[in-house]
Amino acid sequence: MRLGIGIGWRPEIADAVEELPGIDWVEAVAENICGDHLPGPLARLRERGVTVVPHGVSLGLGGAARPDPDRLAALAARATLLDAPLVTEHIAFVRAGGPLTASPGLEAGHLLPVPRTRDALEVLCENVRIAQDSLPVPLALENIAALIAWPDEEMTEGQFLAELVERTGVRLLIDVANLHTNHVNRGEDPATALDELPVEAIAYVHVAGGVERDGVWHDTHAHPVTRPVLDVLTELRARVDPPGVLLERDDAFPPAGELAGELTAIRTTLAAAAATPPPLRTPSPVRTPDPAAARPVSAPGARERVAVAQTALLSALVAGTPAPERFDHRRLAVQSRALAAKRADVVAKVAPELPRILGDGYRTAFLSYARTRPLSGGHRRDALDFAEHLLIAGRPADDAARRELTRWWRERSAPRPPRRGTRVARAARTALAGARAGRGAR
Repeated sequence: MRLGIGIGWRPEIADAVEELPGIDWVEAVAENICGDHLPGPLARLRERGVTVVPHGVSLGLGGAARPDPDRLAALAARATLLDAPLVTEHIAFVRAGGPLTASPGLEAGHLLPVPRTRDALEVLCENVRIAQDSLPVPLALENIAALIAWPDEEMTEGQFLAELVERTGVRLLIDVANLHTNHVNRGEDPATALDELPVEAIAYVHVAGGVERDGVWHDTHAHPVTRPVLDVLTELRARVDPPGVLLERDDAFPPAGELAGELTAIRTTLAAAAATPPPLRTPSPVRTPDPAAARPVSAPGARERVAVAQTALLSALVAGTPAPERFDHRRLAVQSRALAAKRADVVAKVAPELPRILGDGYRTAFLSYARTRPLSGGHRRDALDFAEHLLIAGRPADDAARRELTRWWRERSAPRPPRRGTRVARAARTALAGARAGRGAR
């Protein structure tokens, strides 16, 4: 179906999205939507007839383990709730370890690249088929940005995606910002990747901003879209008219006028590319799923081999174990720092009381904690474990801050939250103590 021009829906810009002109559709992070009701602004968009596509971030279809049935059921429920025409996820792994390696489970807290190998492709194809069988609508998968490259890869990104489409019939969500990121960080030519892709399988396109630091491109989704990213969009439009194009922004949200300006730049880029005769090139052949390839895979040991490799990499990134052989150690260090910083940002969002209590010392304290405590139970659990870690160490040094952190931790670690009367009484005591302190200071 034709989607048109859209924007990523986030609670922080919900009001702006409702007012932006020319928005045909939105995409919402699936994990941020309750399974039984929609946030008011998103419900109003649906009532206006705006299409909403749920975008998953936690399935980890590129991981060695088979997809979690509960996560698949949750994604299916969001698709049904939104009456969505499709759902999307990523070609990535987000956790490793566990039964396949007889080691503790690890979580990345972010999307990590899968190796472009035959083993990884076999596992990914089977995981995609499992997901397709569990979802009520078609599935499209997104190429991700990467700071690191796996050694001894057997295919280019375009070849890997083309074979994935041929074997499963899955659609593609092509992120042109991620193609640019991989160009800067891994030397991969976006035009070559687009030439190798089955562009007829594209469901829609992401456009996002980032920033370059010390020769490394960081796909931040918190900066304006740059000209090189729009140039990749031009290259894509020269090959195919994508059904939809969407602006992504996840942080440092600008005023509505700046968002509107970025959307205008996207529309202008698409219009200019459509009006320019495309260069002569051999079109990619139309691919349909191969029935023989669609049969269940039989690659003995593929999952186990992928599991060992991914666990070794993730452990080096989040637990400080030795780096696997032939990886770029400098890039691994950059990726490790990026994962810890992302983790600190997410914890600050799910538990905003922590940076308020700890003040300027929050980030330094969290990054120190994260060096020896890998993420393993989700970000809300991570926030509690971080607070407990500080309290055991007798921190923060300020007595009032330590008492407030203790109270925060106890309220959230109890079997159930404190009753409303208890919360009101505590708030009253806090206000009274503050008033007394104020009188004593005068």
